Amino acid sequence: MRKFLLLFLLITALVWAQSEESNPAETADEAIAAEIEGEQAEPAETVQEESVVEETVDETPEGEEVERAQSASMDLMDLFLAGGPFMYPLLLALLIGIAVTVERFISYRKVKVSVGPFLEKIGGFIRKGNVKGAEELCERTRGPVAAIMHAGLLRHDKGLEAVEKAVESSGGIEMAYLEKGIVVLASVSSIAPMLGFLGTVSGMIRAFGEIAAAKNVEASLVAGGIQEALITTATGLTIAIPIQMAHNYFISRIGKFVIDMEEASIFLVDTLAEMEHLKQL
Repeated sequence: MRKFLLLFLLITALVWAQSEESNPAETADEAIAAEIEGEQAEPAETVQEESVVEETVDETPEGEEVERAQSASMDLMDLFLAGGPFMYPLLLALLIGIAVTVERFISYRKVKVSVGPFLEKIGGFIRKGNVKGAEELCERTRGPVAAIMHAGLLRHDKGLEAVEKAVESSGGIEMAYLEKGIVVLASVSSIAPMLGFLGTVSGMIRAFGEIAAAKNVEASLVAGGIQEALITTATGLTIAIPIQMAHNYFISRIGKFVIDMEEASIFLVDTLAEMEHLKQL
């Protein structure tokens, strides 16, 4: 049923198209007859003139719109090339910032641990006198908290002072690991805007140099230098803002790790001191 309906519609469309094609022929014959009689000669000419005027009027704005769209639409490669030579160090800074950000994010995600349940397990091993089990648990667990706990447990038989020193030394090493790459992010977030501003100065110098060398100053003459100046400034700020946000986020994560390490070290020393006191009793 659907096929017959589609066939019927197709035939109807063909018949309608043929009828439309036949109508202009009839109107053409009528126009010729009217021209012979001299009744519609002048209106036809005026209609043709008006159509020509409308076509010319319609063509010029369309041409202007196309040119404006072509000049205004620029992809990333065009913007990069228009930014001048300072876009290359800005691109290098962007790649370094992205690489360090991804590496730090993955590293912090891997060493994240729930401190509360972990300390409860360690405390259970120590209270049962199974220090070896607590050491093995620390070895199987990633992160700075487990590292300082493991360093302190290895010195548990040498007294609390040795445990505190071991925890402190291990904490310094873990802090150096946590802060790895943070200086790079800070450098990128501060250097990228400076490179952008330097590109701005370079573009303005080029623009004013072209103005000084030219006799007749036109807008297109200085547009390239001004465009270079604005592109480099925008690029530097675009790089610096997200990198600075990532830097601040990682600083907050490091602060959380420091609090967890301090909590773990205090818990370890207190638990070992409690066990020593019970042994003396």
